[in-house]
Amino acid sequence: MPERHPRRWLILGVLCLSLLVAVVDNMVLNIAIPSLIRDLGASTADIQWILDAYILVFAGVLLTAGSLSDRHGRRLGLVLGLAIFGGASALATACETPGQLIAVRGLMGLGAAFLMPGTLAILTTVFDETERKKAIAIWSSVLMLGALGGPTLGGLLLEHYWWGSVFLINIPIAVLGIVAAVLIIPESRGPATRPDTIGALLSTIGMTALVWGVISAPEHGWGSARTAGGFAVAILALTTFVIWERRVTEPMLPLALFRNRNFRGASMSLVILAFSAGGVMLAITQYLQFVLGYEPIRAGAAFIPMLVTTMIFNGVGVMVDKRFGARVALSAGLLLVAGGFAVLASLSPADGYLKLAAALVVIGMGSGVASPAAVGTLLGALPPERAGVGSAVNDTVQQIGTALSIAVLGSVLTTAYRAAMPAGTTGPARDSLGDALGVATATGDAGLAEAARAAFVDAIAITSLVGVVGGIAAAILAATVLRPQPAPTATPSPTAEAPTPIPSN
Repeated sequence: MPERHPRRWLILGVLCLSLLVAVVDNMVLNIAIPSLIRDLGASTADIQWILDAYILVFAGVLLTAGSLSDRHGRRLGLVLGLAIFGGASALATACETPGQLIAVRGLMGLGAAFLMPGTLAILTTVFDETERKKAIAIWSSVLMLGALGGPTLGGLLLEHYWWGSVFLINIPIAVLGIVAAVLIIPESRGPATRPDTIGALLSTIGMTALVWGVISAPEHGWGSARTAGGFAVAILALTTFVIWERRVTEPMLPLALFRNRNFRGASMSLVILAFSAGGVMLAITQYLQFVLGYEPIRAGAAFIPMLVTTMIFNGVGVMVDKRFGARVALSAGLLLVAGGFAVLASLSPADGYLKLAAALVVIGMGSGVASPAAVGTLLGALPPERAGVGSAVNDTVQQIGTALSIAVLGSVLTTAYRAAMPAGTTGPARDSLGDALGVATATGDAGLAEAARAAFVDAIAITSLVGVVGGIAAAILAATVLRPQPAPTATPSPTAEAPTPIPSN
């Protein structure tokens, strides 16, 4: 077995720093939604596209970015992603219209597409099976610190400066990450292969069209020409992609990855969980500010119980994994997440923050226990030469789950909100809580504001039931698909399977 990399823990620190830009940005943006509506004049559709433009480009380019990183260098891909993300963040501060911000968010998605698979791929190459899940737990905990500090810092900026100031957070982190990556992280790449240009083109078209169809559905309807056209292009391109990858001599994405039960089981469990949680968690930020009346900084701090609990239970997850195996750890964590959503499903207008905090704590416990087992199992199933594209597969399917969540659960939330509103309510007030509160403020109708807040809380409770079902389904999937693996030893034999040895750097 090749000697462990002597700077592997320092490298882990750089990887955590690099990924902070994406974590902080996404958390801060949720807190900034009311400011964007108020100061930038963004409509509900604009807000949806500000969020979705990032996902559209990110999911569309991920597979290609991961493959390019394997071929040309994972450190190079990481640095490129940081440079694009940091530059786009600088541009975001100068945006004057929602359309400009939507375009810049797409550019951020491009940077993240190179950034995120690069971090996991490098982690895979410098940590062996005996230390990988411990490294993932540390990686997850540091990211929770970023998620913890990001909204608080973002809320502070929003209270004293304009909405664009929240993007300034990304710039120094990106610059520091680039410098640290160049100085500390060794370059690594897979074996030299011929570029699969056709495969890259087909995957980009197919994934972009799929996400386009999903995010178009809430606004234009599932049966509209725009939505159906996106799905049709996606089916055609992705089917052709699979056929091409099966026939080409050196495929961009070896389809044999999906024949590995652990890779498939861990990925699909995370997809179901992402679908269950994404839309609900987005609604909670609006609940905190529009229903409870929290200022941005207080709304950001409201997530502290969940984030701290996740950090603590990352360590618990590693111990459970070591003692009982990844299958038990992942299934138990997912059931805890389902339990958290069950608490959220019982939320009523009179409950306030305490019940929400209890739900977030239970969700944090489950996420902490499940995360090291899920990510570690997935990475352990990857051959080292395909670490980049394999990590990109994981990121891609999770982003599709999140996009589906925002589209489908967003529709469920809106439908439930409309159904709970008084029958005589018409116009924008019936479609959106923010619009209803705006109308109530303009007309002095306190009854409308109270009814809208109550309807929104009822809608969150109904939508949370999807999280309950999704968490239970993901736990069952993990329990039935994952195969127990023997505990790794510090001195494996030279005949160990391909995913275990770590190539020297």
